[in-house]
Amino acid sequence: MSEPKEKSGGIFSSLRRVLDGGLAIAQNRVELFAVELREEKCRLVEAIIWASAAVAFGMMTLTLLTFVVVILFWEDARVAVLLTLSLIYLLATFLAWRGLRMRLSNDSALSGTLGEIRKDRACLRPEN
Repeated sequence: MSEPKEKSGGIFSSLRRVLDGGLAIAQNRVELFAVELREEKCRLVEAIIWASAAVAFGMMTLTLLTFVVVILFWEDARVAVLLTLSLIYLLATFLAWRGLRMRLSNDSALSGTLGEIRKDRACLRPEN
């Protein structure tokens, strides 16, 4: 009859279980990171496509509206109309730039991964 080679309470067995648990946690975090990275990439591509479409259609609309308004006021005040439209376009450009900066300063990328790592660190602190 053969006896078990290793008892369940050995130090190497405990160390192996701890390392296996640590590697499982690390694997879980890397997988979560990869999923969030793919989501962020898709979100960025979608944002670029929608922004490009909005810019293209917006430019066509503004160009045609400018022509229409200038033609309507051709005899009376074409210079004043052009100056007024230019100021309106400048204001719209400034507001769009400010909105873009606010959108890009949002720090929500990879928040799930960072939150899980914070929880892991909190569980490992001595006071817990």
